[in-house]
Amino acid sequence: MDLFEYMRLEKAKKESPLAVRMRPRTLDEVVGQSHIIGKNRLLYRAIQADKISSLIFYGPPGTGKTTLAKVIANTTSSRFVQLNATTSGKKDMEKAVNEAKEASGMYGKGTILFIDEIHRFNKAQQDYLLPFVEDGTVVLIGATTENPYFEVNSALISRSKIFRLEPLSKEDISSLIHIAVSDTERGMGSYGASITEEAADFIADMAGGDARSALNAVELGIMTTQPNESGKIVIDLETAQECIQRKVLTYDKGGDNHYDVISAFIKSMRGTDPDAAVFYLARMLDAGEDPKFIARRIMICASEDVGNADPQALPLAVAASLAVERVGLPEARIILSQAASYVASAPKSNACIVAIDKAQEMVKHKNTGQVPPWLRDAHYGGAEKLGHGIGYKYAHNYPENYVKQQYLPNELCGECFYEPTENGYEKQIKEHLEHLRNREEEA
Repeated sequence: MDLFEYMRLEKAKKESPLAVRMRPRTLDEVVGQSHIIGKNRLLYRAIQADKISSLIFYGPPGTGKTTLAKVIANTTSSRFVQLNATTSGKKDMEKAVNEAKEASGMYGKGTILFIDEIHRFNKAQQDYLLPFVEDGTVVLIGATTENPYFEVNSALISRSKIFRLEPLSKEDISSLIHIAVSDTERGMGSYGASITEEAADFIADMAGGDARSALNAVELGIMTTQPNESGKIVIDLETAQECIQRKVLTYDKGGDNHYDVISAFIKSMRGTDPDAAVFYLARMLDAGEDPKFIARRIMICASEDVGNADPQALPLAVAASLAVERVGLPEARIILSQAASYVASAPKSNACIVAIDKAQEMVKHKNTGQVPPWLRDAHYGGAEKLGHGIGYKYAHNYPENYVKQQYLPNELCGECFYEPTENGYEKQIKEHLEHLRNREEEA
């Protein structure tokens, strides 16, 4: 590196965004993620001992994936090479691998290859790395915001340890904010600014676990706020609200978080928690989820999890789905809220899905026999000669429109598929069926 390159890098450091300048350099400076880098944790010990195996860091933006890679770069005795899958290709990987081979052969030095946004590499690009990860030419560290089990080749997954990073807590982000404001070496301390507790608390809350978003707001506030009468820059609540006007929502309609939120939405309705159901509905709507998709999930839940315990749940959900298509947003949110809260509050039964699952399993794997002759179609010439329809008992000719009769094939006589529960209207269905069956037995 010549003098001009050194000066360029030093200038870039000073002019880098606050979030980049405040990136921790050592494990002790890292805030949060104690579940994976707390003292005596596996990753903490591995970094300290410089015994890193291939890793994949997975988590939302701003949670420290690249930060941990940089900490490893600062502590390892191995060469550290960084690529970004959004701008790099196979040639870049080939160059990194060849240099790793040379470093190992000539100097006995290992290479850590850090690939940011690794999910952006296609299958062929990921496959290229396999033999070199396998034989130890490089130690791979991948970072991704997507679920690696969906987006990273299973062969690479099997050769790596997966560490999930969680959104930082409000307290962790608040701590980072105060450090950034006062730090004179890498932070905003040279401005002599201050931030009120109320403002720091607001930014920490609105950042939604994303440290980068919080630090960007702090930097914007200090850089754009005029000094007060005392010549001091003070970031108060009003300034903080201007700098981070919208809460950061981690939600990718095609990614892992999409499935997590819709899963929580369905499970909240199933678990009879209308408050949680409406909350997750709001998150999806705010993130731009298709309201028709949400309406379909409500219809499925109305049948799968409510069923005959409340037979009105499905018609209401279907009506809501039609209304959503005709009305559109923003008013459709009210319709979805009504449907979701109704289905969530309704009594629950999964007897219908249990029944069809059991019946389909039997159809696939057992001899299910033939339709009994008396149930077969008799509305054509010659049917009677085949014995079709003979002996059939027409239910409406009997008391309560019921008569005991074999409907299942001989091979399945006695099988029970639909078993009503004691919940909601299904309790009445159960009592009605028991009454009819017992009446016939008494006769």
